[in-house]
Amino acid sequence: MRWWGWGDPARSPALPPHAVGFLREAGIETAARPPVALGAVRLPAPRLAATVLAQLRDIVGPDAVRDDHAERVLHAAGKGYPDLVRLRAGEPEDGPDAVVHPGAHDEVRRVLELCAQASIAVVPFGGGTSVVGGVAPLRGEHGGVVSLDMGRMGEVLALDAQSATVRVQAGMRAPALERHLGARGLTLGHFPQSFEYVSLGGCAATRSAGQASTGYGAIEKMVLGLRMAAPAAEIELPAMPATAAGPGLRQLLVGSEGVLGVISELALRVRPAPRERVYEGVFFTDFDNGVQALRTLTREHAMPDLARLSDEQETRMSLALAGGGGAKGMLGRLYLGLRGYREGCIAILGFEGAPEEVAFRRSRALKLVRGCGGLGVGRSPGEAWLRSRFSAPYLRDELLTLGVMVETLETATPWSNLRNLHGRVCAAIGDALSAHGTPGIVMCHVSHLYETGASLYFTFIAQQREGDEIAQWRAVKDAASDAIVAGGGTITHHHAIGRDHVPWMLQEVGSGGLAALGALKSELDPTGIMNPDKLLPLSHRG
Repeated sequence: MRWWGWGDPARSPALPPHAVGFLREAGIETAARPPVALGAVRLPAPRLAATVLAQLRDIVGPDAVRDDHAERVLHAAGKGYPDLVRLRAGEPEDGPDAVVHPGAHDEVRRVLELCAQASIAVVPFGGGTSVVGGVAPLRGEHGGVVSLDMGRMGEVLALDAQSATVRVQAGMRAPALERHLGARGLTLGHFPQSFEYVSLGGCAATRSAGQASTGYGAIEKMVLGLRMAAPAAEIELPAMPATAAGPGLRQLLVGSEGVLGVISELALRVRPAPRERVYEGVFFTDFDNGVQALRTLTREHAMPDLARLSDEQETRMSLALAGGGGAKGMLGRLYLGLRGYREGCIAILGFEGAPEEVAFRRSRALKLVRGCGGLGVGRSPGEAWLRSRFSAPYLRDELLTLGVMVETLETATPWSNLRNLHGRVCAAIGDALSAHGTPGIVMCHVSHLYETGASLYFTFIAQQREGDEIAQWRAVKDAASDAIVAGGGTITHHHAIGRDHVPWMLQEVGSGGLAALGALKSELDPTGIMNPDKLLPLSHRG
């Protein structure tokens, strides 16, 4: 992966040529701002004692502990907006003193024991895809910090096809698991936008939700068992279809974000790979009608595997970036205009499974959405979305190179509050951008449907304030987060807490909830070395 951004360095730019024109029409000026050279990135000198480095190498092997500049830069931050702004300018906040690559659970346990004795912070690192500061190498009150890269632990340990479960090492990347399962007619069905690089342990640690979670479920529904190494204990939970043995420890550890210990193994539910996929577009006259249609699908138990409804602004931008040239594009716009949908909203509905099952579910769902005013426009929009479903991080890199801020944030709320929250957050983001003298584009889509509500995923784009990028971002992030919590939403639906959302954890779970989490951390991590300054406010870290 690029140290300054996302994806394969050999991949060509993804921003369509006409996109710059669209941004300028929206009042967003661009200016070339490429990243600095790797050698120009400034990091403090490593601080680990030679004796500690030698002990680490004794545990994991001499080549599995690295403190060279390139490796430290690669592990100096995740892929959030402030991470990339700092990296591209050559000024990350800090870097790990060393990067440790364990190869087995026992090595993880021994590394944690050593670091607890030596007061060295440990930051678990899977794919490094966190967008909320979850892998920032913060040392807290400790004298050093190591990044614990799980990449060597990427094997399938067992597959029980009869029970539809697979056991994997936590460092396994999602694409590798899908290839392994696909060769056997199976799938996990977990496809977050970070799919190309994300690790399964990272997904579990952050309660990830794949794009088709409406049909397959989010990662917490897939984790049946796990193994965790903590500085003061080990926890191993077998893969059971269900259990009433006290509170759900699996769910307590899923989402623990590396502050309790390191998930080293996972037992996951799998499903038969779909023999057919049908993804198609439906237009609605406005966002309200689209929301009503999605709510109807949930109420009638007719949810597709994927449902994604863009609001008016996101629809407008999506169509503009897709390009409208040629006879087909002109005819499409004419058709929508004649039917009264020119300024409407597009939804993508996706159905996966056996052909006969897909046909039945699709027919029923489309009948319901047509009853809510939906206009089917065929498979072309859905197929286009499938082709580009993982492209947004690449587009962000290109926008950053043009001096454009682009950031996302997400929440979830009950159906009865969804439109209210959508309006409040969009207004808060827009006002904060204008207050900085950089009015921009604010857009949103609904995804991840539930019987009682849905998620809202916001994106905002604006011209960067050169030299003041982090303060500009922080002002908008704070305004949006305050609006989410005050407006009755969760501070995060699937991006996790990390570092960026810690200020809102008290409002999310209350003082009693924080005290309970703090007590668990004190028990498993009494010296507080695990991923400092993440998930828990300072007063609740044991």
